[in-house]
Amino acid sequence: VETRTVLGGSVLCSESLMAKAVDEAAKRTPGKRSLAMEAFSRALREIPAILANNAGYDSSELCAQLRAAHYEGRTTAGLDMVQGCIGDVQALGITESYKCKRQVLLSAAEAAEMILRIDNIITAARGSASKPDHSR
Repeated sequence: VETRTVLGGSVLCSESLMAKAVDEAAKRTPGKRSLAMEAFSRALREIPAILANNAGYDSSELCAQLRAAHYEGRTTAGLDMVQGCIGDVQALGITESYKCKRQVLLSAAEAAEMILRIDNIITAARGSASKPDHSR
């Protein structure tokens, strides 16, 4: 039975920290892979923005504050959706199931990979259809 938890912050703390880690890894990754990593990082950062917007808060301001807090080393910083500010989610007792968080991220990555594969197939099909046939 999996009993581990991760810091929550309305799923905001861990996604922001993951985005920071992906950003840092992308800086050390050459080629197109770094572009894909940066896109994944941006997608992770959208989650807090969407939730802050849905709660009626200024998501741009809150997410900028959250990102700054994480880059300052405040790894337990997350969005306090009750107060509409950055809070210490560990002190607030906000946690999530590790098992659920892991599965959500795996499913999202698998869905993105499937979309990219389908896009590659469509692109390849279009490319081969537009090439002239020189075999005659």
